[in-house]
Amino acid sequence: MASFTATSFSLTSFNTTKTLVPGCRISNSGSALVSLKGRTFPPIILQSRVPRFQIACAAKPETVEKVCDIVKKQLALPDGSTVTGDSKFSALGADSLDTVEIVMGLEEEFGISVEEESAQNISTVQDAADMIDKLLESKSA
Repeated sequence: MASFTATSFSLTSFNTTKTLVPGCRISNSGSALVSLKGRTFPPIILQSRVPRFQIACAAKPETVEKVCDIVKKQLALPDGSTVTGDSKFSALGADSLDTVEIVMGLEEEFGISVEEESAQNISTVQDAADMIDKLLESKSA
């Protein structure tokens, strides 16, 4: 699996395209072109034996680290507790009230405002970090 970080990403298919979030388009059939910051890469051939093609626009590592620290603090996790981008709030023992408090802590730390609908879609540290980077990017634009 390939991984990269970019501030601008789009994927366009020769057959069909589906936009999931602004700036990220994915397709699950035919072939696709990947373009990063105006640079286009050779087409990706999507083979029929591959059930799904997925592109992730990952948050900056420092954002993920800050979110991990905030989650540990809000949930009063013991020192040495492991929290990663893949950590689910529910697996860490968070209930819905804890999740609201985590979101409030994130808003305060990053100087952002999270809409209720967006907050309901956050279930992992990575989800939160991705949302934060997206909000910070739109705020600075």
